[in-house]
Amino acid sequence: MISIRIQQLTKRFGAVTALQRLDLTINPGELFFLLGPSGCGKTTLLRSMAGFYIPEEGKLFFGDEDVTNLAPHKRNTGMMFQSYALWPHMSVAENVAFGLHERKVSKDEIKRRVGEALESVHMNQYAERKPNQLSGGQQQRVALARALVIRPRCLLLDEPLSNLDAKLRLEMRTEIRRVCKEFKLTTVYVTHDQKEALSISDRMAILESGHILQVGTPREVYKRPAHRTVANFIGETDFITGRVLGMVDNYVTVETGVGRFDGVLGNPAKPPAEGATVTVSIRPECWELHRSHQTRNAVRGTIGESVYLGEVAQYEFITSNGTQLKIFERNPRFVDGSARGELYATAEPEDVVVLVD
Repeated sequence: MISIRIQQLTKRFGAVTALQRLDLTINPGELFFLLGPSGCGKTTLLRSMAGFYIPEEGKLFFGDEDVTNLAPHKRNTGMMFQSYALWPHMSVAENVAFGLHERKVSKDEIKRRVGEALESVHMNQYAERKPNQLSGGQQQRVALARALVIRPRCLLLDEPLSNLDAKLRLEMRTEIRRVCKEFKLTTVYVTHDQKEALSISDRMAILESGHILQVGTPREVYKRPAHRTVANFIGETDFITGRVLGMVDNYVTVETGVGRFDGVLGNPAKPPAEGATVTVSIRPECWELHRSHQTRNAVRGTIGESVYLGEVAQYEFITSNGTQLKIFERNPRFVDGSARGELYATAEPEDVVVLVD
């Protein structure tokens, strides 16, 4: 297992700066995700790790080795791309063995390692088939075996599941995590899929315009977004603009157009001044609905449109001043006739995140 350390990395394409003085450390054996909107720099960062791009500034280390200017084939990284990139004229076993032949590994060693790699992804019974005889999920398993067979120092994945249907994506998420942990591989994974990142990553980084906005565990990033962009990109949330009334210990009191809220700072290192304009972020599932009058972190309103999904209902909650909020209620009570009349929506202070952007 190795760590990956990035120090003040800058990459430009002509007049466009794709990465701007990035600092990041990925721990040994970690399954680390890079997320962000299109053009944020996540694929550029991954390709810089692979050696396909050489940065204009900064350093890149695998463990203690400076690999900043090292050629891709000398970095010993395993890669998986959106396309499976399998040779159609070769069998499954031949595709997996390709990288070992290039490295001039002995014939007996190739046979042994190919068998182990295919077994690790449950594809050993398909060794003699051609790629066009396999399903999309099976082809992706072969691509994973090919990346693993060279025994890479780290595994780099560029949206590897984007071409699969929803059911196969769910299956392969679990499989990729199992394999990475079994082989104790430091893995960097680029995706647009938030659920993918939340469900299997150890940690993640959210990027925007070549900058890293936040690094943390899935729970940290989801529950404590440090920026409005992060809160908006990961999951759904209600944003309410307000003014800071004061701070007591770790809690901030904010006056908004729909009510007064006590909440926590998304970024404790950036406390707002009294009177500052801030954004309150509350996830739809964090609201609770009540018939009786409530005082703390309470919003008065009525339910407009609703969608009943059995275990959960999604409400459009219209506040007394006309603001529309999204509320998810598990084990729904306020549906059909019971939704009529005035209600109070409340959120616990720990679920009210105050953002200073």
